[in-house]
Amino acid sequence: MFGDFTATDRWTKKPVHCVYQALIVAIATRHADAVDVKFLVDGRTVWVALPHPAWVEYKKRTGRSITDSLAVEIAGHYLRSALEAGEGLGRDMYSLTTEQTLEHLEAAVSAMQSPGPIVH
Repeated sequence: MFGDFTATDRWTKKPVHCVYQALIVAIATRHADAVDVKFLVDGRTVWVALPHPAWVEYKKRTGRSITDSLAVEIAGHYLRSALEAGEGLGRDMYSLTTEQTLEHLEAAVSAMQSPGPIVH
């Protein structure tokens, strides 16, 4: 659902096509405790960094794990929200807090479970 979607940029009102491309544990790549999710946003690389402590907190709260596919959904949901809110179409990296990650996890899961048309 949020691995390939179109969002409307708040400022330009233009549709922006976003496609998931990669998921990388960022400890080795940029010495961060995060999982970086790479998207192509109208062909330009954009990263969404999800902090590792969110995995621990989610497991503690629910007993379940954040899977790779769920991480993509979280990052995509956040990216779509950020673009539609006008939070920097020109940004290359978005870093979420643990709480933001869990909020977008809940919203993404809710969106996946709700009946209705899938909007691309």
